[in-house]
Amino acid sequence: MKCPFCGYSESKVIDSRPADEGSSIRRRRECLACQKRFTTYETVESLPMVVIKKDGSRQSFDRRKILGGMIRACEKRPVPVMELEKISEEIEQDLQNSMEREISTELIGTKVMDRLKGVDEVAYVRFASVYRQFKDIDTFMAELNKLLADK
Repeated sequence: MKCPFCGYSESKVIDSRPADEGSSIRRRRECLACQKRFTTYETVESLPMVVIKKDGSRQSFDRRKILGGMIRACEKRPVPVMELEKISEEIEQDLQNSMEREISTELIGTKVMDRLKGVDEVAYVRFASVYRQFKDIDTFMAELNKLLADK
């Protein structure tokens, strides 16, 4: 690590501790040439993900879109926003861990529905009705019957 004061390339670590709720490490360093101290942060590099939409277009992955969809599905339901934020972070982490750089909206939607099913069945049906684009009441009833059969 290059010293920001004198530019010397050697330093020693004086102190290390977790930062940002464990997602990075804060290191206090001391330059071996000028003995001045400085702080560095070490984080895991995340690779950018691209979402392939149903029409074939591509756009950058945005966890806020997942969260927004779940919040709309859980409107007026007893589901804490903190739980939805946790779910969206876990889904993003699952996708990052898969090492796939191009992800279909189908996969993302399925992951969201799987998680919502365990949190709130009404929110699950709301999300599924938009995601799967229910065309009529028969499609809606088929999904409800499938949900009842799983119980």
